[in-house]
Amino acid sequence: MRWERLAMVHWRYEAEVVQRLLPNGLLVDRFEDRAWVSLTPFTMSSVRGLGLVPLPPADFPETNLRTYVRLPDGRSGLWFFSLDVTAPYLLGARAIGVRYRLADLTVRERGAETFYGGRRRGAEGAGYRMRIRAGAPVEEMSALDEWLTSRWVAFSRSAGLLWLAPVHHEPWTLRHGTVGELEQTLTRSAGLPDPEPSPLVHVSPGVGPVLLGPPRPVR
Repeated sequence: MRWERLAMVHWRYEAEVVQRLLPNGLLVDRFEDRAWVSLTPFTMSSVRGLGLVPLPPADFPETNLRTYVRLPDGRSGLWFFSLDVTAPYLLGARAIGVRYRLADLTVRERGAETFYGGRRRGAEGAGYRMRIRAGAPVEEMSALDEWLTSRWVAFSRSAGLLWLAPVHHEPWTLRHGTVGELEQTLTRSAGLPDPEPSPLVHVSPGVGPVLLGPPRPVR
């Protein structure tokens, strides 16, 4: 698959606040003693099952809310509080605890600005709308840039087991970003307090191909 037209809106949180929401076996990862939570909308395209079979639709939006975690042995990765999508077949990943939810999502570009918005289907109706402006390229990755964007494992939990899925793709091409408009209830829906008002923002045209390895239980 490819991930395109991506924004990453990052907020700092007290580590203890995030740890309370993690399953047994995962520890909150910290950068300078703080946890981070990221709202990440993008468009998925060229999705193929087993690398061979095209899966419709040809492209569709996804929005995830994630945090940064590690195992007691030091292996680090991502934990997703939610993954909102418009493609129903992705709900099959709930079998290993991946928190996919159906939502109505929009991604629209206009010059250097991209509008992202969506609302989760069902009674809860958590949603967001934001406008992101792309700025200058990130010429040299800071330690925090690297920490936030170089994660190669996604964790989930199901049937009493912690699952690990490897993720492979080229390094991100990043630009700095600024928020022109932002309203969201996804953090509150996840059990988090409202975030600080001034997030760190990254923008990327995308990466691909992205390869998701088969999930396996964490031993």
